[in-house]
Amino acid sequence: MSQTVLKVGGMSCQGCVRSVTGVLSALPGVAKADVSLERGEATIEFEPERVSREELVAAVDAAGFTAS
Repeated sequence: MSQTVLKVGGMSCQGCVRSVTGVLSALPGVAKADVSLERGEATIEFEPERVSREELVAAVDAAGFTAS
């Protein structure tokens, strides 16, 4: 299990947090996604053999937010 932190832009409310949490949690290999509106980031625990950091970023971007 690996952990990464993504900076997430474009979140303005708890609904945004739920959206980002939902898209990350739905990816195969993601064990936990903790998204903070206050910090503007997502901390993700994932299995690197099942999902890459690039796929995590792409999922957040596809949901209408920005991730880096």
